[in-house]
Amino acid sequence: MRKCLICNTPIQPFMSFGKMPIANGFLLREEFASEYFFELQVAFCEHCGMVQILEQPDREQMFNENYAFFSGTSEGMKIHFKAFADDVMRNYLPSDNPFVVEIGSNDGIMLQNFAENHIRHLGIEPSSNVAEVSREKGIQTVCSFFDAVLARQIVEEHGQADVFLGANVMCHIPYLHSVIEGIDILLKPDGLVLFEDPYLGSVIEQTSYDQIYDEHVFLFSVTSIRYLFAQHGMEVVDIAPQKTHGGSMRYIIARKGTRAVSPQVSHCLKSEELMGLHEPAVYGAFKKSCETSRDALLKLLTDLRSSGNRIVGYAATSKSTTIINYCGINSDLIEFISDTTPVKQGKFSPGAHIPVRPYEEFKSRYPEYALLFAYNHAAEIMAKEKDFVMSGGRWIVYVPKVQVLE
Repeated sequence: MRKCLICNTPIQPFMSFGKMPIANGFLLREEFASEYFFELQVAFCEHCGMVQILEQPDREQMFNENYAFFSGTSEGMKIHFKAFADDVMRNYLPSDNPFVVEIGSNDGIMLQNFAENHIRHLGIEPSSNVAEVSREKGIQTVCSFFDAVLARQIVEEHGQADVFLGANVMCHIPYLHSVIEGIDILLKPDGLVLFEDPYLGSVIEQTSYDQIYDEHVFLFSVTSIRYLFAQHGMEVVDIAPQKTHGGSMRYIIARKGTRAVSPQVSHCLKSEELMGLHEPAVYGAFKKSCETSRDALLKLLTDLRSSGNRIVGYAATSKSTTIINYCGINSDLIEFISDTTPVKQGKFSPGAHIPVRPYEEFKSRYPEYALLFAYNHAAEIMAKEKDFVMSGGRWIVYVPKVQVLE
């Protein structure tokens, strides 16, 4: 029997999404035969409240020199991370030579805001190709995974940090206790941790099961994060709900007793209790909702193709890997997936092996329907794609429900 990664309590899966490939593992035709798969099972720990996948590929298989995600390609995310950085600079940094460290800093999309304001900073990014892009922008970046050993090295070279940041990263890390031990070494006594990740409550409410894939080993709630950090003498002192990724939560964490705790924390804990996030029955109902969504999407795509319509996927995202493989979508249903990321173009989607082609192919001959895999960027995309709709094209979405947008 598997044990919870947070509290070591025995846990069992409440559902399986079946065999899954590496979500960001876009591949060439000659790599099909050697493609890696694992079973994507999800469990809920009744003791600490953490939702987690039971098996995760080795971190080097997911985060390496071929990592295919660059945060800076989204204008919407640039705006979001500038606002995040501005909030930190305005409210959480001392005036005397502050030092900011970010885990999983990607291409420097957030840290560039600190660099431009001449604030000492350091990014920690394990994927070498992405880290190099960050360095080319002049952002101080270490290509490594974060732990206590690296924390000591950083303190020796730069001193302790005032703020430790993370964005859509902490939920990727199965060995969170090791990370928090590193944070405890790195952070000043009155320092703060600020990180945000997709929020469990939003995933349950919207049936956004595409948030579950190899990189997302955890789905956090305020309840589970409070339990996790309490084991290390820290506490959640404030939270800030975010609209990003279909619903995220930003957590502000300090050493216990060093900061006043915002009333919003207790309000959210009570809300989670009312939602039933502590009850196994909620996850049984979520499983049924996922199955209903899967069946509805597959039927819609099959019916549209049977009527002679062309369907193209829009944005080759990590999240699309769960949708495509769980629903049994293939190139008979989706002609290709359009994407603007050069490293993905000319390759095939993980598992289902749907061709990924340049955005220009989508624009040169619009299909009747586009399946929006990047629904979390819907506003930005739809503002950009008015010509597609004017030509008679229609969007298919699956969060919060499967539908063709009017």
